[in-house]
Amino acid sequence: MDRTAKADLVSTLNGVFANTSVVVVAHYKGLTVADMQKLRSQMKLAGATVKVTKNRLANIALDGTDVASIKPLLKGPTLLAYSSDPVAAAKVAVDFAKVNDKLVILGGAMGTTALNPDGVKALASLPSLDELRAKIVGLIQAPATKIAQVVSAPAAKLARVFGAYATKDEAQSEAA
Repeated sequence: MDRTAKADLVSTLNGVFANTSVVVVAHYKGLTVADMQKLRSQMKLAGATVKVTKNRLANIALDGTDVASIKPLLKGPTLLAYSSDPVAAAKVAVDFAKVNDKLVILGGAMGTTALNPDGVKALASLPSLDELRAKIVGLIQAPATKIAQVVSAPAAKLARVFGAYATKDEAQSEAA
């Protein structure tokens, strides 16, 4: 890799680190190419990205960013998983590590907060942004549904009462 390509990579990574919500660092030693492709596709489906870079270039790119706390983790064959959704990258990385023991999560960062491996696992257990949105919509819709039921209940009761009187009057007129 020539000097200009390295400079481009560093500036690209710096932009990623400056604009991302969460970064997960993991060792990937022993993963096959097929495993890495599977991890990349799972990350892409979740809206996250996996990047394998030289640790020295990643260290340079981390300067001046909120996630600079991951610098000590960049030793050995590391990969970086990041996403704008604060949960997506952590969730996919933890789920993949459960299935494949060659992916070892070292830690990460969420904004200025450094995360150890347990912190990444705790972050992965949280509901995703889409799940939270669905819950909020459900909570908003529930009162509206209850209001509609309460408003329509008196009308339904009146209809049943009128129906009962009508059948009662018919029964009395037939008996007479």
